[in-house]
Amino acid sequence: MRARLVEPLPDRPALIRPGELLTTAPARVARWTLDASPVHSPAHHARVVHHVRLSPDADVLDLVATLRDRGLPASPNHVLAGQPLFFGGPRGAPSPAPAVPYEPGPPSGVTVAVLDTGIVPHPWLARWYRDDAADTPDADGDGGLDDQAGHGTFVCGLILRRAPGAGLCPVRFLDSDGVADEAALLRALTRLGAERVDVLNLSFGGYTFDDRPPLGLAEALAGFPAVVACAGNTGRSRPFWPAALPGVVAVGALDGDARASFSAYGPWVDACAQGVGLTSSFVEFGEFRGYATWSGSSFACATVTGAVARLSRELPPAQAVRLLLSGGRRIPDLGVCVR
Repeated sequence: MRARLVEPLPDRPALIRPGELLTTAPARVARWTLDASPVHSPAHHARVVHHVRLSPDADVLDLVATLRDRGLPASPNHVLAGQPLFFGGPRGAPSPAPAVPYEPGPPSGVTVAVLDTGIVPHPWLARWYRDDAADTPDADGDGGLDDQAGHGTFVCGLILRRAPGAGLCPVRFLDSDGVADEAALLRALTRLGAERVDVLNLSFGGYTFDDRPPLGLAEALAGFPAVVACAGNTGRSRPFWPAALPGVVAVGALDGDARASFSAYGPWVDACAQGVGLTSSFVEFGEFRGYATWSGSSFACATVTGAVARLSRELPPAQAVRLLLSGGRRIPDLGVCVR
């Protein structure tokens, strides 16, 4: 993984792509630029965010500080991840499980987009499988299951079990080790904006170097009726993005009736669901036969996404979110408990 660990604030580490930044003013860094390309240009917003690749002698954080001092938006290109060695996603490795029942039910007319590792042609998911959204369980060819292979398949299965009849729009965004970045996310959201999406599931995230919201991400998400994101497996209250953005349903994980030890928490977390020992669809690889048991806030997120999709059969998605968050037992710093 091409990443650099930075910690400009004490005990506030973040991962960034070395030599890359995001800005609305690429001309101001032309001296250090190898190439620059727009990654998001929302119709309702004047700012166009550019992804800039810099020459080796450029210091990303210094350039970001210089641009900000001049009143210009700028940020490093932060790494987003779903696996536990970094900042969020599943906790620990999956374990094989026997098959579990699933009845698809009649089409509900609700479409859930899932940005993740893609899917495999599992019997539950075969109708949505396509080559450009295919998961790659062993992308490096070392004979072992990659760190986050099967994650998207697992997430999609949880959503369908909670919302039978929902349609899926799987997008391969994370690689099979569970890694991507903000520039890639902005590009993916721009492409996805042309699709019919009622609920958007984001079971990944990361920290920013200054704990500010990621540049351009709130605008990129504004066009989606309902967005649900995992709060992360950080065990901390530090804001985890995109979950901590206003308007995004941030989901923490429960272990029984209490917060799972690995789950993030804080006033920015809106809801929580079981995140330990869940069983869902998975890849066929080695000892796995299409099903697995796994734990993490990624999967609590999928459960809440399924609940929103189920309510959206009768209500507009934004109204379904408000209804879901307005009732049920509340847990301090974890929000509404979704069962």
